[in-house]
Amino acid sequence: MTRTRKSLAVAFLLPALVLLGALVVYPIGYSLVRSFYDKAGDSFIGFANYGELFTDSNILTAIKNNAIWLVAAPAVATALGLIFAVLTERIRWGTAFKLLIFMPMAISMLASGIIFRLVYEQDPDRGIANAITVGVHDTFSKSSAFPKAHPGPRSPLKPEEGGFITKGTVSVGEPVTLPLVGVAPDTMPDDAKRAASAKTDPGKVTGTAWQDFTIGGGGRPDTVDPKELGYPGIRIEAVKDGKVVASTKAAADGTFALPKSADGAQLRYPAANFRAPYNGVDWLGPNLVTPAIIGSYIWMWAGFAMVLIAAGLAGVPRELLEAARVDGANEWQVFRRVTVPLLAPVLGVVLVTLMINVLKIFDLVFVIAPGSVKDDANVLALELYTSAFTDKDSGVASAIAIFLLLLVIPVMLLNVRRLRREARR
Repeated sequence: MTRTRKSLAVAFLLPALVLLGALVVYPIGYSLVRSFYDKAGDSFIGFANYGELFTDSNILTAIKNNAIWLVAAPAVATALGLIFAVLTERIRWGTAFKLLIFMPMAISMLASGIIFRLVYEQDPDRGIANAITVGVHDTFSKSSAFPKAHPGPRSPLKPEEGGFITKGTVSVGEPVTLPLVGVAPDTMPDDAKRAASAKTDPGKVTGTAWQDFTIGGGGRPDTVDPKELGYPGIRIEAVKDGKVVASTKAAADGTFALPKSADGAQLRYPAANFRAPYNGVDWLGPNLVTPAIIGSYIWMWAGFAMVLIAAGLAGVPRELLEAARVDGANEWQVFRRVTVPLLAPVLGVVLVTLMINVLKIFDLVFVIAPGSVKDDANVLALELYTSAFTDKDSGVASAIAIFLLLLVIPVMLLNVRRLRREARR
């Protein structure tokens, strides 16, 4: 129609075609050829490198993890983006909320990986994820203050089922001493007071539970000394014939009293007194490392999905939504039967874009996964890097690259087909 000569069009397109050939076509062709050669690139070995893709355990783990990424990450990020886009239309500060959700997109993958490596730290004092987890856990289930406490060499106590029990029985009117050691002075409870010797009570079994250790030395074993601290809140049980007949907790100075029913029983520190403090979830352990990294990816890309879906939502005719409400549909029905179908093209764009993106995920896995679980979090792009630059096996690396290309092509064709279908409407 413009009567433009084909040669002139080719001349204008030539620079782009040269760049496309040099940066895309040639690397793909070279990788394809290189994938049929051995590690050194000297001998033709046919499809041996491709056979290794389905026999090597590390590569199989990478394929499995890529499948998990492909199913979980785009779907969750798109769903969250849809929810955020719909909800921000109904709140006063919707623009500010969108900005807050979209901000992680301004951060590089490398920086996000470093952030989440710290977020997932096992130590609750450093990792916010475990700080929250430990805080919630300790709200409902208090951890023991004496996890390392144990009897001394001449103690009247002996081990039993994770706790400790007296070697002999106790009697009413005779104070009992239950000394322990092993708790560092700086980890003693804040409410611990100087230990006191229990008073004699003719109607009760009394005693003292305390830290039989004097800071700076001195003191006598199995004797309550002036500078020693009691074990506040430690539980003591009276056991007869394997059954608990009475129980109590020690006061701040370590003293306790049991009723007359404890006469002739053995006194026991139950194992719950020495339970190790809850240290949170092993987010970067072999079982959770992949879901944890996917969580960091969703944190970054949910904002991207939200912005695109919000743009599509702005073009939805409001009269259709109002008509549905007038016809008696509730908000959930309007969302499910009107809003989502009208947003289907946008949702398709977001979903396909994220699917292509996660197939080549590398940065987050490389940065977040510790060396001990690198193999458990492995993905194809990371395995390609490892094969090429650590193992120096360009043959296998080229085969992985071609395999990744073959995985991406169907998704790209699906996207092209969808775009053409939209153009015909």
